[in-house]
Amino acid sequence: MTSIGGSEMVDWNLAVATAQRLTRPGPEVSRDEARAIVAELRTHARDSEAHVRAFTKMYGDDDGAGDGEGGGDAPPHGTPVLIVDRPGWVKANVAGFREVLAPLLAKMQARRPGGAGGVVLGTVGGKVTGVEVGMLLSFLSSRVLGQYETFAPPSREMPAGPVRPGPGESKAGRLLLVAPNIVHVERELDVDPHDFRLWVCLHEETHRTQFSAVPWLRDHIEGEIQSFLGETELDASTVVERVRQAVQSFAGQGGGKESEPEEEAAEDGGRSLMDLVQTPSQREILGRLTAVMSLLEGHADYVMDGVGPDVVPSVAEIREKFGQRRASGAGRLDQALRRLLGLDAKLRQYRDGERFVRAVVSEVGMDGFNRVWTSPNTLPTKSEIATPSTWLTRIHP
Repeated sequence: MTSIGGSEMVDWNLAVATAQRLTRPGPEVSRDEARAIVAELRTHARDSEAHVRAFTKMYGDDDGAGDGEGGGDAPPHGTPVLIVDRPGWVKANVAGFREVLAPLLAKMQARRPGGAGGVVLGTVGGKVTGVEVGMLLSFLSSRVLGQYETFAPPSREMPAGPVRPGPGESKAGRLLLVAPNIVHVERELDVDPHDFRLWVCLHEETHRTQFSAVPWLRDHIEGEIQSFLGETELDASTVVERVRQAVQSFAGQGGGKESEPEEEAAEDGGRSLMDLVQTPSQREILGRLTAVMSLLEGHADYVMDGVGPDVVPSVAEIREKFGQRRASGAGRLDQALRRLLGLDAKLRQYRDGERFVRAVVSEVGMDGFNRVWTSPNTLPTKSEIATPSTWLTRIHP
């Protein structure tokens, strides 16, 4: 549990306990089936690396690191693959949250009132926040198929890749594959399970390749996140006012407001609650982060489909059914939560990012596209993601 000054701003243990209590069990499989699934996912993850690197022409210069602890296989670039269940995914992400949010929580702790009242307020607030984080993670834990974890520190249960020497000592991360969710979706879509598992591994392996072959990428993203958090309004009255405005905005979307131009209403309608409580500076930072995440997700989708025909016989069927599932959601409540949390924006990242990658590769080939990984200055902006020709003009005049 993160403890600053004797009490916790976020009760992380409570967050884990809440999420695990609320998380639904995965699909039923026998012990032998479970072992076979885990073994196959490990094999697919290992095989995916060669497919992805050959297709993308992205190669890292890391030495092999052997096998990771806790059952994690480490490929040549030393980043372990961990096959986890839903509670395991929750634990891993709590560790990542703690790492990323530590500077912000320390800043908030420093501004907390002193004395017994401040301690009580911090303790109560930490438990409330812990429950909220746990509820969020519970919702997400049944939906994530895989995840390249960039920021979480290594632990005995969940190893991470080696520390890179240099400024910031960048960690190589780890790759999580959530076995129950993969099995659930392959059954729901009624697709070939072996093909689907390999297809998922191709997507996640692309993320691992992005970060292992582009050493500066992790530090760049972390810097943007910390800048975003550093701009957070810590004054309670300001936060309350922004939340009130956000709620009013959502409440006004049903019938619309006569004084609001249609284009502004449409813009607000596409925002999540988190978008609406941001400062102007945070929106600028978020625009840059959105562009980077669109690139990474779109690139992964492009690669998984590009490699697919050679190694995944039923890739066309999988892509069609999975695309329909992504777009439809799982009911009105699920769609409302996705919108509130900004997950609909993530779906747009897949679509817009893949369109950008496809357009650039068709014009300048894979080598020309890979100029995008040269430095932060060659990353596309949010507007360039929407209009790839502007990126081409800037980078390939």
